[in-house]
Amino acid sequence: MHSATVSLDPAFVVGPVRRRTFGSFVEHLGRCVYTGIHDPGHPTADADGFRGDVIELTRELGVSTVRYPGGNFVSGYRWEDAVGPVEQRTPRLDLAWHSTEPNLVGVDEFMRWAAKAGVEPMMAVNLGTRGVQEALDLLEYCNVPGGSYWADQRRANGAEEPYRITMWCLGNEMDGPWQIGSKTPQEYGRLAAETARAMRMIDPGLELVVCGSSGSQMPTFGEWERVVLTEAYEHVDYISAHAYYWEEDGDLASFLASVVDMDHFVESVAATADAVRAARKQTKRVHISFDEWNVWYQKRAESRPPSGDDWPVAPVLLEDRYNVADAVVVGNMLISLLRNTDRVHSASMAQLVNVIAPIMTEPGGRIWKQTIFHPFALTARHAAGEVLRLAIDSPVHETAKFGDVAVLDAVATHDAESGDVVVFAVNRSLTEPVVLDVDLRGFPGMRVAEAVTLSNPDHTWQATADDDTSVLPQPNTSAKVADDRVRAELPPVSWSMLRLERE
Repeated sequence: MHSATVSLDPAFVVGPVRRRTFGSFVEHLGRCVYTGIHDPGHPTADADGFRGDVIELTRELGVSTVRYPGGNFVSGYRWEDAVGPVEQRTPRLDLAWHSTEPNLVGVDEFMRWAAKAGVEPMMAVNLGTRGVQEALDLLEYCNVPGGSYWADQRRANGAEEPYRITMWCLGNEMDGPWQIGSKTPQEYGRLAAETARAMRMIDPGLELVVCGSSGSQMPTFGEWERVVLTEAYEHVDYISAHAYYWEEDGDLASFLASVVDMDHFVESVAATADAVRAARKQTKRVHISFDEWNVWYQKRAESRPPSGDDWPVAPVLLEDRYNVADAVVVGNMLISLLRNTDRVHSASMAQLVNVIAPIMTEPGGRIWKQTIFHPFALTARHAAGEVLRLAIDSPVHETAKFGDVAVLDAVATHDAESGDVVVFAVNRSLTEPVVLDVDLRGFPGMRVAEAVTLSNPDHTWQATADDDTSVLPQPNTSAKVADDRVRAELPPVSWSMLRLERE
């Protein structure tokens, strides 16, 4: 059995817990929209065709923001096709996912769904096949009260008041050769700067996200950020980061250590942004929007789009079934996002429903929670106040991909108002439990309010529509406080939460 110690103190703070860290993503991809959030024939569907059970689980998940409408989809999207009377809308080919987009759900429908789900919208504009003018038209439609062409069109379509969307993504993954209209960093950086400058002429208060690299494995990673920010630094607030991880060739140890790459990603992008800041003699800092992250098994059959003359509506795509080990990695990714809260100001798990998602649905039928639902929901619910800077002393084990990696990883938050301290921890060992010893001398007089652990002797267990409750976070009865220290035993391949309160 391993042992690991964590020291924390209220004086050592990374930054605030940001509610936007717990964002999600709805793309017109597979069954995320159609038979996902929108399923008019479902028994729980409302007058707009939105599934009430999906809205209920979205709220339970604790989602704060939702990025829309893509993703790769946005780079060929004509938003005007999906506004106005539904019966007059025209289906279009979606080249990104070789599907047909029926345009039954568009900006107005999504905004009504966002209001019902209680989430902040994060809108993306098409800078693949389109440019400055089309972005301005969409912004006018969404944010201008009235008296102009597109604003009055929105009012005629039933939305009298403007949506006042604050966060906007300037395209998506423009570094990727798979992206419709992909560009060199110089081409994209200039287009993003021109678009941002013009959008601020309509609404100076926007928060704009410029495209960073689609992954740390991209050959242009680092240089892409430098060139794009050199062109656009003065005009944007965030640069995006995207990362997906998956177990390769059965290498579970490396998979569980995936967050080593995520931390490196954040550190590298932040360093590059700060270098551009210094070179351009800027005072403001550009922060990171980690607006796509998750586990994604890209080599599985369900990740292959249709082909040839087959252009279906809402095909089964990217419908990964997640196991316990996947949930541990997702919980660890949330740990990384929190401990980097000084630079990561927004994040979006990709995606919300059916597509590499924590929520799964049957068309017209059942709904269930995947394993990854639980660490996200508990972290979103209980992380509050400030993120503390931890000193972690942990044994290490060897991984093929990342070398020696700490067995234990953790983050902690402190809510000064309530006094609560919450520790989120993962045991990345494949076989050995870890006895976690947390030094609470900076927080005397604490007791365990709640301690839960997600694990299973079979780390490959997956939730299904028939059984999504056999493996849930369970009370960890080993968690005890004595002499201003809390100790708990964490089983191998596990994610845990220790919530402490004043006696």
